[in-house]
Amino acid sequence: MERNIIVDKSYKFTLGIIQLVNSLPKNRTCDVIGKQLLRSGTSIGANVEEAQSGYS
Repeated sequence: MERNIIVDKSYKFTLGIIQLVNSLPKNRTCDVIGKQLLRSGTSIGANVEEAQSGYS
């Protein structure tokens, strides 16, 4: 089975986002921004999965 570059890159991007959010200082501002960054950065994987299973 052929490896899918988009899936691989989106997975690595998601791991990077998680590491970035975990490295932010623990204060209210970073918590709010970190939560939004985590939601938007990790939703890429769901979008890629949906696009891969779409029909045209």
